[in-house]
Amino acid sequence: MSIQMVDLKGQYQKIKPEVDAAVLEVIESAAFINGPAVSRFQASLESYLGARHVVPCANGTDALQIAMMALGLEPGDEVIVPSFTFLATAEVIALLRLTPVMVDVDAATFNLTPVAFERAITPRTKAVVPVHLFGQSCEMQPILDIAAKHGIAVIEDAAQSIGADHIWPDGRRQKTGAIGRIGCTSFFPSKNLGCYGDGGAIFTDDDELAAKMRSIANHGQAERYYHERVGVNSRLDSIQAAILDIKLRHLDEYCDARRRAANTYDAAFAGIKELATPVRAEYSTHVFHQYTLRVLDGRRDQLREHLASRGVPAMIYYPVPLQQQNAFKGLVPADLSLPVADRLCTEVISLPMHTELNAKTQGTIIDAVKSFFHA
Repeated sequence: MSIQMVDLKGQYQKIKPEVDAAVLEVIESAAFINGPAVSRFQASLESYLGARHVVPCANGTDALQIAMMALGLEPGDEVIVPSFTFLATAEVIALLRLTPVMVDVDAATFNLTPVAFERAITPRTKAVVPVHLFGQSCEMQPILDIAAKHGIAVIEDAAQSIGADHIWPDGRRQKTGAIGRIGCTSFFPSKNLGCYGDGGAIFTDDDELAAKMRSIANHGQAERYYHERVGVNSRLDSIQAAILDIKLRHLDEYCDARRRAANTYDAAFAGIKELATPVRAEYSTHVFHQYTLRVLDGRRDQLREHLASRGVPAMIYYPVPLQQQNAFKGLVPADLSLPVADRLCTEVISLPMHTELNAKTQGTIIDAVKSFFHA
């Protein structure tokens, strides 16, 4: 069999009876929209995260948009985001006619730094979006402290970090997404907790904010046909919720499998000076949504070509930083220099990472990487 970046079919085969039964239950009930399966999954995820409220929605991008709409941000308000992330994080800012302020990231963890965040604050700054990239939390304690000092809302983008723990200075642990004013996630199929279509959710401990987000996600109504505000149509359908409720029960074992695979990669590449393996921050566990290396000798693209010739897929997340995307021309200064993000876009490469990686497959991947540097 060919090597996959993500083996969703293999994962499904292991939980097939559970998933099939859950899907069939929804079909037989005909409660396809806002059915009992959605309520069950919502309650399960609230319990898992330790969040007071989970608001299911259609996808992770909608989750971010609904969060910003609920905060009452106005055109021209500034929202700080890391420049090294997927476009959606900043896309919704521009869509709402807010101003995205891109900042540099840490070269080791790839995440937004408290220093970069604080330097970018102006009187118009109303929110910050720490993105827990590749499966590891940002350094949340100083980010929260800075945000509180300046009255800035913290919207966590936990689309890649569901299941990861932030570790506080006193040793206490808290799930990413349940730390800031609002947390957002995606259930895109390749995510650590993924459905078999599109899906997303928003988290908060604020009762009033949760009610507002539920209303916005449902055409601005709390009671049918009575619309208190302009909203959107964004819902998690019952079949996807039923699948997610099954997969949530396996999430911790999925994260453990990814960590074991990451440890194997780390050990294999430890002696290759041209590679930097992922850093594990002391304030976070890592759930390895991606296993991302940095190629330090300028031959990242050649390595990818070499791997492809050996039947090993690899992906570049991300080849262009946000501030250089054509979509944001006119929204960010033309001369904005973010050197770490710029450099990472030329260095990073992600290897296959999923719950079904076995020793044989991983050995083939490792041999292919080593053969490039030891040729």
